[in-house]
Amino acid sequence: MTAFDDLVAAGPAAIDGGLASELEARGHDLSGDLWSARLLRDDPAAIRGVHRAYFEAGATVGISASYQASRSGFERAGLGADEADRLLALSVALVREAREEAASAGASQPMLVAASVGPYGATLHDGSEYRGRYGVPHDRLVDFHVERLRVLLDACPDLLAIETVPDVDEAWALVAALDDAGSDVPAWLSFSCADEATTCAGQPIEDAVAVVASSSRLAAIGVNCTKPEHVGGLLHRIRAAAPDLPVVLYPNAGRVWDGVSSVWLGDGTDTLPEPAVRGWFDDGAALVGGCCGLGPSAVREVAALSATR
Repeated sequence: MTAFDDLVAAGPAAIDGGLASELEARGHDLSGDLWSARLLRDDPAAIRGVHRAYFEAGATVGISASYQASRSGFERAGLGADEADRLLALSVALVREAREEAASAGASQPMLVAASVGPYGATLHDGSEYRGRYGVPHDRLVDFHVERLRVLLDACPDLLAIETVPDVDEAWALVAALDDAGSDVPAWLSFSCADEATTCAGQPIEDAVAVVASSSRLAAIGVNCTKPEHVGGLLHRIRAAAPDLPVVLYPNAGRVWDGVSSVWLGDGTDTLPEPAVRGWFDDGAALVGGCCGLGPSAVREVAALSATR
């Protein structure tokens, strides 16, 4: 049994919320291709502070700032491969440091360190993680993910949060990458979805479930950075397809990402609807948190609801 297995078995529980959106709410400028990863170089204390806020709000998993970070992205910003790898490893260390600070301040729930593994499309900074179908060969996707996975695994996270994956094709590449990297760290694979039934690339969510269920290296399936109103239907379909597979849900605030202008559009919410969260827990969700636009107050409410289960 791993610490992640123990967490799921003891659940349900809350995980953290959006990192970049919370940094922006605190006044940080994340414009540019590196997005929140820029602060790994320029202001790591700011990232650590957000992680700590989530742990102090009751999060049981903190997800690192490596979502959009990669050697290729850092190299385009003028950094060498060694410095890029150092910053990737630092992203994991910052979550660990925040956990220590939160524990010293009195947080007593389990607090696991998750290394974020974002999709290939996130490094393009054009909204591709909400479309998929990059036109990139399978082998190239595998190589891209293996390179980053090896660096993150060397940083010794408690688990991998492979997240915002838009299509089944990339999910298969990620499974191959986990095999190539020889990972024995527990991982979830979480999909960005367009509606109650399909991934952002338009495939049935059941096809995504089949990918996750096929891999012994994946411990759970997730849905993230998806509108909250779609989550209940997706959860029902996932549970029907794989009743024993743990499910992680962390929707966004309900807005739509404009990849050209790099802004969220439309109306959203600062917290998740309480009846919806109760329903997700009732229907078997193991872990619930927030993605873009949902901050510590949203996580605090989820943690309070999980404590009543």
